Amino acid sequence: MRLSILLAGAALTLVPANFAQAANVQIVAQNPVIELSVSEQVDSAPDTATFSTGVETKAKTAAQALSQNSEQAGKVIKQLKALGIAEKDIQTTGINLRADYEYDQQSRENRFVGYVVSNQVSATLHDISKLGRVLDAIVSSGATNLNGPSFSISDDSKLKDVARQRALANAKARAMSYARSEGYAGVRVLSINEGISNQSDAPMMRTKSFADASGSPPVEPGQVGTVVSLSITYEMTR
Repeated sequence: MRLSILLAGAALTLVPANFAQAANVQIVAQNPVIELSVSEQVDSAPDTATFSTGVETKAKTAAQALSQNSEQAGKVIKQLKALGIAEKDIQTTGINLRADYEYDQQSRENRFVGYVVSNQVSATLHDISKLGRVLDAIVSSGATNLNGPSFSISDDSKLKDVARQRALANAKARAMSYARSEGYAGVRVLSINEGISNQSDAPMMRTKSFADASGSPPVEPGQVGTVVSLSITYEMTR
């Protein structure tokens, strides 16, 4: 918490979100002001999971590596759609081609051995009860790497409202306490700035090389926290 009590008559400048198109608004406080920063978090079970997966292939020539990768990556994407993931929830995040080298112990030099191509996609699943089976299925279809999942809530507007109301009540109670300690009867709001974030305690699963993978991986979604942070300026009132 940050507290600042300013002298009476201090000028407060409110900067609009689109300050390039709007003039600054000046509010002059007649009494001392209090600046508070408060945060409130509301936890809830997530309903959405996002993960990334892809295919990496190696070949003697760049054309061969790309051709093999395209075929295998196509199978993975086709499997994602067959599992019920909508096309709009599947996005290619990167296609990379690079030369591949191996270190030669005898010559103590890097020896060119071919090319490596990787194709990565991200996918969003709206039924997280199927997540373990989905991950198992895409690995079986040819995916060679997997990152995630990250969990979220598709519509957290009500959670934001709850956290916001708690933050406002907390801030006002603190401001009243400071005002009364200085001999004032109440407070009035001069400005409010809001920040929103999400927090998840669920660990990220990072797996590579699925040669020995068997069965669906266990997934525990835990809870996701919706955090509302407010910076509020109050003027003390008589």
